[in-house]
Amino acid sequence: MKLIAIGIATLLINLGGGASWGAEEIPPAPEPSFSLEQREMRAQLNPKRYTTISSELGAKISRIAVKDGERFHAGQNLVQFDCTLQRAQLAKAQSQLRLARNTLEGNQRLQRLNAVGEVELRNSEAEVQKARADIDYLQAMLEKCSIAAPFSGRVAEQKAREQQFIQPGQPLLEILDDSSLELEIMAPSRWLNWFKPGYLFQVRIDDTGKTYPVKLLRLGAKVDPVTQSIKAVAVINGHFPELIAGMSGNILIRPPQK
Repeated sequence: MKLIAIGIATLLINLGGGASWGAEEIPPAPEPSFSLEQREMRAQLNPKRYTTISSELGAKISRIAVKDGERFHAGQNLVQFDCTLQRAQLAKAQSQLRLARNTLEGNQRLQRLNAVGEVELRNSEAEVQKARADIDYLQAMLEKCSIAAPFSGRVAEQKAREQQFIQPGQPLLEILDDSSLELEIMAPSRWLNWFKPGYLFQVRIDDTGKTYPVKLLRLGAKVDPVTQSIKAVAVINGHFPELIAGMSGNILIRPPQK
């Protein structure tokens, strides 16, 4: 029994020593190396331009020419308001201007006869200027009774309905220009020696399951010192009707071969 115990103890000592020796000889696992060829980034398709059309006056909507998803061209009338009240006010202001002019002309004739005071003449001139200002204001308001499209594109969302009375500043339509779709990515700043406008790469869109060509459009003006990255904007290089704003996918960046 003693011989067996001694043998077991010797075996354990040898094993322990072997384990210790092995731990000393086995080098630590190397840190995983970063490969530019395997660099993948998420990106979302954004419209070239987008905005929210709002009202500049309080009035009732008489007509909305486009609905959700419909296309329009630059300069097309999108929204028309009922401006009957503003037109009536303009007609009243024009009548007041004619009255003020008659009064001024009469006072000017009386002044030549020294039959009117200087103050009364100046007041009649001021009434003419006031009437003209009222007309200019109302004409400017009437120009806002219709809203034209600032660019060609599509309606993303209709936020108001016909016959609805709206207040100044109330959103009416969300519109976007999808003539070219852009992608915004954050690229490592160490890529700047080769990642320049015009560089070609690809994006795989999840929604379609297809891969599309992409061209780098522009780089940001500064590098983020914390993340050591720079904003980059790319554009889908070509026209693909199935792509719409909001779709997303993976971008695979492949550096030039040395």
